[in-house]
Amino acid sequence: MQSDMLLAVAETVAESRGSGAVLVGYGAVAELTRFAADPGWSVHVPGHPAEVRRVILDAVRGGDRAYVHVSAESNAEPREATEGFRIVREGRTGVVLAVGATLDPVLRATTGLDLSVLYGATIRPFDEIGLRTAVLAADHADVILVEPGLPGTSARQVADTLVHVPHRLCALGGADGLDEQALARSVRDFLR
Repeated sequence: MQSDMLLAVAETVAESRGSGAVLVGYGAVAELTRFAADPGWSVHVPGHPAEVRRVILDAVRGGDRAYVHVSAESNAEPREATEGFRIVREGRTGVVLAVGATLDPVLRATTGLDLSVLYGATIRPFDEIGLRTAVLAADHADVILVEPGLPGTSARQVADTLVHVPHRLCALGGADGLDEQALARSVRDFLR
C-alpha cells in the first residue's frame, strides 16, 4: 500500500532547490528520538501530505538542517503553517499536545473532555511560549503529550518550559499505531 505521506516526500524532494540539508525518516521512531536530542537540527513531524511538502520546501530554501519524520498515518486535513504550536480546541481542565499524525486520534479520543488541544508539526525548536500560554490559561496544569516517537521524546522540553509551574505530565508515544481507545483510557485515567 502506498502512503500519501511518502508520495508527498518523493514529489517534493524532486522539486526542491536550495542549500538546506533534509533527512526524512519513515516511521523511524529511533531516528526521531535521536534527532530530537540533537540541538543542531530542527525536527518536523508533519501530520498531512500538504504539511510534508511545505516543511521540506521551507527547510531546503531556508538552508536548515532538518529531520522530517513521516508515517503511514495522516490527519484528514492539513493545518496552516505556524512557527509553533497551534490551538485546535480550547478547554479548561488541562492541555493535550498532539504531534503530527496523532492529532485526529487525539481529537476523537478527547471528545467530550474539557481539554485544550494543541497541534505541533515542529517539535524542535520547541514552542515554549505556546505551551506555557496554554497551560497557564487552563484551570489545571495537567499536560498530556502524544507523540509518534518513544514516550517522553519531548518530556524534558515540557518540564523545562514549565519549570516554575507546578504541573503533571503524561507522556504517550508510539502513536503512529496507538489504539484510539487506549489513548482515551490513558487520558481519562491521568485526569482522575
